[in-house]
Amino acid sequence: MVYPGSAQRAAGARLILAHGAGAGQTSNFMVKFAAELATRGIETVTFNFIYTERGRRLPDRNDRLEQCYLAVINTLGTCSSRRGAGENRIFIGGKSMGGRIASQVVAKGQCEVTGLVFLGYPLHPPGKPHQMRDGSLRKAGVPMLFVQGSRDSFGTPCELSPIIDDLNGLADIFVVEGGDHSFKIPKSSVVSQDQMYGLMLDKIDQWMRTIVQSN
Repeated sequence: MVYPGSAQRAAGARLILAHGAGAGQTSNFMVKFAAELATRGIETVTFNFIYTERGRRLPDRNDRLEQCYLAVINTLGTCSSRRGAGENRIFIGGKSMGGRIASQVVAKGQCEVTGLVFLGYPLHPPGKPHQMRDGSLRKAGVPMLFVQGSRDSFGTPCELSPIIDDLNGLADIFVVEGGDHSFKIPKSSVVSQDQMYGLMLDKIDQWMRTIVQSN
């Protein structure tokens, strides 16, 4: 699904955003974020992985997920970070698993992009911090933004910190204070859930614009 960016606030960027393992492109979260990014001037594209499209609950193997993501990129004709004058710079990413698969596609050299956007990067399975999924992050070689809940059971900002440090300035992080893997924050938080979503979206917008302007 394509969410055209606001012409009045055009950011010069297109973001392909993949869903997480448990919900497709029509989930409330995916629709909200795609639509809100579009109003901020970022053309946003969502899609379903094949297993979701076919009504299955269990994700496909990594290689099939990568093939699906790459097929979407190629169908859009965006498999290059070098764009002509007036064309959108290409970013890819996703929620949880979707972001991980995006990083693997880039790390394997299957697609050139301007940057990666991760919404709750699944650094490891819950309760298994020894099973790190950081290899593709270290090999991607492009600017990355991590939007990560401070209580994320798949990897806290503290756990991501040494990896970000090793990326030598390529990565930035926005910490969702009190947020879990779904970015849900406690009712006692000083901001509402919608306000926190707004802060997250503002950060993504600002970060992407900064990267576009520097390229």
